[in-house]
Amino acid sequence: MPVRVAENLPPAQVSGANSGHSLPPACSLLSVGQAFSGTQNVSNVLKDEAWRVNVRIQGCDFEHGYLCGTMEALNVPLADTPVVTFWEGEIVDNKNYTFYTGKWEATPQNDVRHWSKFNSFMPLLNQVEADGGKSLDLSNYPYIFMRWKEQYFVNVGKDCGLTIAGFYYVCFSCSDGSISGFYYDPHSSPFQKLELKATCEGRSGFSFSSYQLQ
Repeated sequence: MPVRVAENLPPAQVSGANSGHSLPPACSLLSVGQAFSGTQNVSNVLKDEAWRVNVRIQGCDFEHGYLCGTMEALNVPLADTPVVTFWEGEIVDNKNYTFYTGKWEATPQNDVRHWSKFNSFMPLLNQVEADGGKSLDLSNYPYIFMRWKEQYFVNVGKDCGLTIAGFYYVCFSCSDGSISGFYYDPHSSPFQKLELKATCEGRSGFSFSSYQLQ
């Protein structure tokens, strides 16, 4: 069962108006080559059902609010091998992307419900409900909010019995490099929680087997 990491939000200065739509801080732990390790709780009924997960950042472009990487699930039931997917992410920066998803079957209500699962989002809630958060200056906020959408399976076929139809609402802590996320797919168990921590092996060639990305 995943261990819930308490998010202790330091006093944050949230600007009511954002004149230049500054980009979020380019945290050193959110960069190409960095690895993360943790778990994903895949059921709300069977609380002890969790998959071990490794993530590695393969690309990051803060200017365009983009990042991508691979996700490896290590103990997937009925799978003979770890299941690896390639995902692409959107960084909520109010320049390229806002808190409202606008696709993937996610309504504004779904967005607010999922973002509100993060304690770090709560100081932003009123402004997001007022204007989608477009007037917020996130440049000095101690957390970075993202959406991760898996695009394809890397090492197994589409008939593997798993789905990647949904996407993750993600919160990254700039202070310690921890990642929390919630998977959204209207056809899957709700609020599957992803919990990751940055690993010291991140930039030294650790981890994934060699997989060819398309």
